[in-house]
Amino acid sequence: MKKPRIKLMSAAASALAFAVPMAAHAQSSVTLYGVLDAGFLYVNNVHGSQQYALSAGWFQGNRWGLTGVEDLGGGYQAIFRLESGFSPLNGSLSQGNALFGRQAWVGIASPYGTLTLGRQYDAIVDYVEPARASTALLINHPAEFDNLGNDYRLNNAVKYASVSYGGVKFGGLFSAGGVAGNFAQNRAWSLGASYAHGPLYFGAAYLNARDPNFSYYGNNPASSTTGSNMSSYRIFSGYASAQTLETIAATVGYTSGPASVAATYTNVRFSGLGAHAALDTSGYRGTAAFNTAELALGYWFTPAFKFGTSYQYIHGAPVGEGGAGRVTYHEADVSLDYYLSKRTDIYALVMAQQASGKDSTGQAAVAQLWALSASSTNRQIGAVIGMRHKF
Repeated sequence: MKKPRIKLMSAAASALAFAVPMAAHAQSSVTLYGVLDAGFLYVNNVHGSQQYALSAGWFQGNRWGLTGVEDLGGGYQAIFRLESGFSPLNGSLSQGNALFGRQAWVGIASPYGTLTLGRQYDAIVDYVEPARASTALLINHPAEFDNLGNDYRLNNAVKYASVSYGGVKFGGLFSAGGVAGNFAQNRAWSLGASYAHGPLYFGAAYLNARDPNFSYYGNNPASSTTGSNMSSYRIFSGYASAQTLETIAATVGYTSGPASVAATYTNVRFSGLGAHAALDTSGYRGTAAFNTAELALGYWFTPAFKFGTSYQYIHGAPVGEGGAGRVTYHEADVSLDYYLSKRTDIYALVMAQQASGKDSTGQAAVAQLWALSASSTNRQIGAVIGMRHKF
């Protein structure tokens, strides 16, 4: 009766002996992080009335997340990120009630770059957005159609991102549509590159998304699988029937001491209009194109007090046959940001938009700042005073 116990104890000791060096070799860590951002919002015209409200996420989207790293040896690491968006005003989930709607991916980091799989950002966010984000608290472009504010993600995506080669980085992403028998449906891919040297930063990226109403603007759990997911913003709601979305984006940024400046350009094209008959409410055909130019400035008065301002010009070209005409939007903002500590700051933002021409619905364009309901006129002004805490 004693011999089996001795053998069992010997086996356990042997297993422990093997486990100790493995644990010492496989160093790993998991980090919890998050952002809480909320404030008071005033808008001069929402459907013809003034609006006073609590609002959230004007400076930075609210989130909590987990990142993990495990050392595999030889310069290789297993990595992951799970990131959940939510509203601190009522505790509800964002991104269509997805638990990890902001990001959810796993992959390998190596001396040659990283390879990740899951729900991820496209190359525009990775290589163009950093320059403008370094300048100031910026408002997003109408409907955020060019994703410079990183509000859209791609599902079922495999992404490669290189390490830096003398300041040059590059990468690409492919998102499978997942439709049996139709490899092209809901498919998306993106490429980008950047160069950083001293105070200079250059970035460029390209995105191609088939069936963007579903694959790009409507890939959350609450998104419609048959109806329009672009109806909230009249700037592009008439183009939900497009077969393909193409976005080209480029930026150049420069930082000198406390000052920073970034100039950004995007070209967004909705082509193959009418491809989805059920969404073809306007009878458009051909292509609708938007050209956007932005100049952003930032300046640190002190190490704790930052000023920012930006101006955006958005011009929509005519659609092909049966087109809605031309539309133009002017946007501007001014912001102040004061850090109470490294993790807590208070901010104030004033933003304005003016519209002219006809929008995608064929009607006279009305102003509609990002994340707000439309004005009853071609002008809209908003102001936010808020607080952000990072952990």
